[in-house]
Amino acid sequence: MTTPTGSTPCPSCGQPIRWAVTAVGRRQALNATTDPEGNTAAYTDGTGRLRVRVLTAERPTLEGAEWRAMPHAATCARPRPRRAVPRQRTGVRPAPWKGWQR
Repeated sequence: MTTPTGSTPCPSCGQPIRWAVTAVGRRQALNATTDPEGNTAAYTDGTGRLRVRVLTAERPTLEGAEWRAMPHAATCARPRPRRAVPRQRTGVRPAPWKGWQR
């Protein structure tokens, strides 16, 4: 199976994914191929970075060079389970700086 340009395999299921950046700067994994049922619009900005936005009621259609994509988290065959117990902190947090004492 050939993978689309710029894609990497998912660490859980091995399907090709592409990493995009959301409007708030977070990374989101997308399926590497277009999907007519997708709820996100992906596009490449002027710097070559793949950007993504959610199709909302205010902007429900694709604009310009956007293509319809599906978030990979919605279709991953073997998603990673979330932690049931929060991670324990280790080490000692230093005390706040109080300044020099004479």
